[in-house]
Amino acid sequence: MRYIKTLYSWVKKDIIYLFISIISLIIVSYFLTIVPLFYQHAYDKIIIYDESKPTRLPDYIVWFINHGSSPLNKLLYLGIALIIIQFIRAFFMFLSGRSNAVFSERTAYKVRTRLYDHIQKLSYSYHTHAETGDLIQRSTSDVDTVRGFIGNQLPEIFRIVFLFVLVLIQMFAINTTLTLISVIIVPIIFTFAIFYFQKVQKVFTETDESESAMTTALQENLTGIRVVKAFAREKYEIERFDKLNRVYSNNVQKIINNMALYWSSSDAICMVQIGATIILGAFFTIKGYITIGELIAFSGYINFVIWPIRQLARIIVDLGKSTVAVKRIQEIFDEPDEYQETNLLKPEIHGRISFDNVGFLFSDANLPTLNNITFEINKGETLAIIGKTGSGKSTLAHLLVRLYDYTSGSIKIDGVELKEIDKQWIRKHIGIVLQEPFLFSKTIYDNIGIICDKPDDDDVYKAARIASIHDDIIHFEKGYRTLIGERGVTLSGGQKQRVAIARMLVKNLPILIFDDSLSAVDTETDLAIRNALNERSKSLTKLIITHRITTAMEANKIIVIDAGKIVEMGTHQELINNNKIYRRIWEIQTAIETERGVI
Repeated sequence: MRYIKTLYSWVKKDIIYLFISIISLIIVSYFLTIVPLFYQHAYDKIIIYDESKPTRLPDYIVWFINHGSSPLNKLLYLGIALIIIQFIRAFFMFLSGRSNAVFSERTAYKVRTRLYDHIQKLSYSYHTHAETGDLIQRSTSDVDTVRGFIGNQLPEIFRIVFLFVLVLIQMFAINTTLTLISVIIVPIIFTFAIFYFQKVQKVFTETDESESAMTTALQENLTGIRVVKAFAREKYEIERFDKLNRVYSNNVQKIINNMALYWSSSDAICMVQIGATIILGAFFTIKGYITIGELIAFSGYINFVIWPIRQLARIIVDLGKSTVAVKRIQEIFDEPDEYQETNLLKPEIHGRISFDNVGFLFSDANLPTLNNITFEINKGETLAIIGKTGSGKSTLAHLLVRLYDYTSGSIKIDGVELKEIDKQWIRKHIGIVLQEPFLFSKTIYDNIGIICDKPDDDDVYKAARIASIHDDIIHFEKGYRTLIGERGVTLSGGQKQRVAIARMLVKNLPILIFDDSLSAVDTETDLAIRNALNERSKSLTKLIITHRITTAMEANKIIVIDAGKIVEMGTHQELINNNKIYRRIWEIQTAIETERGVI
């Protein structure tokens, strides 16, 4: 019931289409129950005319049939009336089907859009733990499962219920005893269906999870195909996918086996019931309890009762699938939106940054990643951050753009507490180039100008020149209109980093963060980019996370981080004189550069 309520909350705005469909189905069901009465009337009142035998057709149809002056003419009028009834049924079946289609597609569209929108607003920490393939499946296959249920199975439930009630009324009107005998199988079939639903529910969940795992493996393989080929791991990946595919196939086979068992068993039970009803009906006819025409009508009604109830099991199966799908979709909706905070500030950002005893602890960690981080940067200054891998450098950058929120201490931007500043506002004013730049499968121009709604050509070209990528681009066959592969696969590592830097530079942002984003470019290009940035704006505040002393040495301030703490801070010359970690790194790198020069 919880998931049915959830599903209702998704569809309530378009529920009018369901009502139209239900009303149409009531009309369709009503006229369907009349059809067998035409045969009863034809046999009892026309073929073997007997005044004592009642007709069960509605009076308005009998009135129309009686316009015939002879039995043959009456049969002709009966046929015309039957055709008209079938046309009316067809019209309302079309109306019901169209309403169902609009209802289901509108719902699916809204759920997909809302789901995509919500995923965009989930926190960075959520995305670092979530599996891309699983999110894709929930946004596509699971939504489609829900769409199929509310568009096909949900209206079918109402049709079966209405048809069952209307048919029972007609059957009881013919003979109560025979009706009770005919429907004795209904609770048995229904109980059987409920038992079957409970049995396969777990299998559906396992099947969805195994399909998700298979989709994730496929997505990872296609994304990392260069790594797979570079290390000749095709065989391993094929075997890995085969195992996941086998698990999924086995789960699907379990569902098929259960369905085969149910359908064959229910078919046998239903056929036995139909045969028993016809035999008893013949006996009742011989005894004079019902007429031959009523037996003919009754034989039609028994199919309207038993087969739809049997079909209800298929609907229950689809209900099980959709319940699992609703649960998986709702799990994403239940994740908190990172923009839920209200009344946050949108101050003017100039570039002064201060950290005061800042600490950060991941929710699934025991030891803090950052501890007692304290420093200040004035507007227009450059801060270089050096430290070994895993020391917390990138986490510090992530805190500044609120991808993570610090767990202790204080970070202020131009005197305003960072947690009091709107996340989207701060991200629009601080540019960051991550360690592993992500490029979209679009043109180079689109990738550079993506942060603007309507990028200006001059701004794009200027940003590319500052990032030292313009000369590379113009030598491509299509220049800035060159389509790059997924994740920028057709570009070199240095070219991807420089395109990502250019993307950040399209707007004149007051604060820029380079998270080891110059590592794939040579020292000369690194220097050219930094010089171009200095020429562009003297008021630009820069944080450069790097392993290169040559990149860090010209910064106004350098901090050395080790195990989440600042162990050294000062200018290049001050840190050289300290004779600690920074000096050792400088000596090692200088020795390497000297050796390369000798070689």
